[in-house]
Amino acid sequence: MICTVTFNPSLDYIVRVDDMRLGAINRTTYEQVLPGGKGVNVSIVLGNLGHASRALGFVAGFTGDELSRLCAEAGVDCDFIRVPRGMTRVNVKIKSAEETELNGMGPQMGEKDVEVLLSKLDALGEGDTLVISGSVPACLPHDMYERVMGGVAPRGAYVVVDAERDLLTRALPLRPFLVKPNNHELGDIFGVELRTRDEVVPYARRLQEMGAANVLVSMAGEGGVLVAETGEVFESPAARGTVVNSVGAGDSSVAGFIAGLIETGSYEAAFRMALAAGSASAFSDHLATRAEVEALLAG
Repeated sequence: MICTVTFNPSLDYIVRVDDMRLGAINRTTYEQVLPGGKGVNVSIVLGNLGHASRALGFVAGFTGDELSRLCAEAGVDCDFIRVPRGMTRVNVKIKSAEETELNGMGPQMGEKDVEVLLSKLDALGEGDTLVISGSVPACLPHDMYERVMGGVAPRGAYVVVDAERDLLTRALPLRPFLVKPNNHELGDIFGVELRTRDEVVPYARRLQEMGAANVLVSMAGEGGVLVAETGEVFESPAARGTVVNSVGAGDSSVAGFIAGLIETGSYEAAFRMALAAGSASAFSDHLATRAEVEALLAG
């Protein structure tokens, strides 16, 4: 079983605006509404690659209804927890000469809602996989990652963490199977700027020393690096292509890694599929499909 957790999923309203100007009326030339949230993206791409997963998280209001509908339409097995206060957030992604994002707040969750989530994760055990990713809303306890991992990891499940700064570093003592920062997030943790794949490697090893088994670092146009628990280091430049939409590319990499490891048992093959999945999503208006990933792997 594979489960993904997104504490604050969203509807992503993606628009293009020619020459956007602040303080003026701007008209869109393209618009699209997609299910959003890092774990939701992972579940969608896993499904596209032929691997079923269950998406968990909190939803509310009419936007929560639409998120659930879109996820189901995308073939995702949703087990969202409905809460009575607020509404599922809408994140606006404005694409013009520069990209601008407006992220909504999301609903209000309490301790009872957290307990429902934790009880749903009781089904995970030896050999199962849990992906926890994204931010934690202010209404939830700051130690949500630790609480979720603390109930799952001792039962032998593989835990994947995709989070920034303190959320990631506080999860490391619980020994996640995989963490996936990008180079900027990794640099922020240690107060350095990391531009090249070679510069990334020693800091990825430091995350291993802090508890991570495997460290996958995505680097957009620079490709990526995997420092595996075997001691091996795999690195690759990015595939060639035109970036259309970077939203979800990192989440696609996580899904590609999981799918590749399930299918081959090889860290190198999983790394290659991770990069291909991330690039396939970045090169299109939708999240990566199996055909697109295989085309990049073959190329």
